[in-house]
Amino acid sequence: MDDVDRIVEQWARERPELQTEAMAVFGRIYRLARVLGDRQEKVYGALGINRGEFDVLATLRRAGAPFQLSPKALSASLMLTTGGMTGRLDRLERAGLVTRSPDPDDRRGLVITLTEHGRELVDEAVGAGLDAQREVLERLPEASRRRLSTLLRELLAATE
Repeated sequence: MDDVDRIVEQWARERPELQTEAMAVFGRIYRLARVLGDRQEKVYGALGINRGEFDVLATLRRAGAPFQLSPKALSASLMLTTGGMTGRLDRLERAGLVTRSPDPDDRRGLVITLTEHGRELVDEAVGAGLDAQREVLERLPEASRRRLSTLLRELLAATE
């Protein structure tokens, strides 16, 4: 039994008419997300960035050479407001991880470009982050990991 089982059991005792299957599933998903999020934050913090900053750098890196996007494209990809994006970009630019330059295709626009230092940092961060995630997943047998990935994909697809 884990903490989620105990919570579900308490609800079953207090409100036996409730269907608590979803609580058991999502309670564990929420707890895993929090635990793994904290681990990722420590990994990225050791490199001098936070998870939000990592997300910006990783989005630019995944865009491929020349590793640049407009602030609007970054905001849309990360589901952030432009105000939230501006704060992250300010910090990343001060750290020398990104640059802002005029968009050659739009006189009013900007382009955010990953610097060489930013690319090296995000490459290190993504490797370190994956190592931390793999450390947790390797506690399950390979067949269970594949099954879990498939089930989560199906559940996510059912919600979209």
